Amino acid sequence: MYSVGEMDGYRGSGASSRRRRGRVIRRKEMPLWQELPLLLVVAFCLAVLIRTFLVQAFFIPSGSMENTLLIGDRVLVNKVVYDMRDPLRGEIVVFRGTDDWAPEVTQPVSQAFAAKLGRTIGDLVGVSRPGERDFIKRVIGLPGDKVACCDEQGRITVNGRPVEEPYVAENSPLESPPNPKQCTSRRFAEVTVPAGEMFVMGDHRLVSQDARCQGPVPIDNVIGRAFVIVWPSGRFTGLSVPDSWKSFAAKPVAAAEVERQNVDPATGAIVMPFLLSMGLSARSGLTIRVGRRRLRS
Repeated sequence: MYSVGEMDGYRGSGASSRRRRGRVIRRKEMPLWQELPLLLVVAFCLAVLIRTFLVQAFFIPSGSMENTLLIGDRVLVNKVVYDMRDPLRGEIVVFRGTDDWAPEVTQPVSQAFAAKLGRTIGDLVGVSRPGERDFIKRVIGLPGDKVACCDEQGRITVNGRPVEEPYVAENSPLESPPNPKQCTSRRFAEVTVPAGEMFVMGDHRLVSQDARCQGPVPIDNVIGRAFVIVWPSGRFTGLSVPDSWKSFAAKPVAAAEVERQNVDPATGAIVMPFLLSMGLSARSGLTIRVGRRRLRS
């Protein structure tokens, strides 16, 4: 049996508990002047992570890949795809050239402290200019391939098979004698691609300085695969493997396997960080921009 006082205390305790359960707990919102720096730091960290591990934007400064890529185009480069598989013939890749590769575009660089600091910060998020040995070319031959030019119709051959290249708008002249030190001629002697390396060429053969005269490039030097033109907006398009190269696969694959290869493995990994960054910046209207980086094409 409870006494009246005990019952009143119990009822009072229960009422108090119900009031506490029903109480709406309001969290004080952070003022915008405090939230904005936090969002900027989060945006910067996301940009660094995306640029380092997933995708990076590159600026095209020369015409050696015309008309596939024009001067001023911005392309996105998948930096994880070749962690999952090897490059394929016909893909467009960004890579670091070897010591034998001379830079095609050189620009003076300021040595002032502010300029150096800006380049250091910019490099973290991918907005700085690249080193002088960053190039973009198309993969023509893989380890063990025999690449030569030309057949009776002036086409390059890979393992004795001629390749149709509709993307080549202006080819090097056939009449020029081959020169192993200069890419001035379309013709070059047969090259067997060494193990662990790839043979790359620009689409604008008349002006491109590539593996014809500068030698194959180690596959380990590949930064990533260029998979889409994102700027200018009027040139937005994917950079898929041309049909003429698909018959050069090492072995037939099932339709499901082909579909899986055509899906860029970085797509899902790229979308989630951007959705997160958009959610974090919804209140202040901030957006994340993928950094731009110039390269030698």
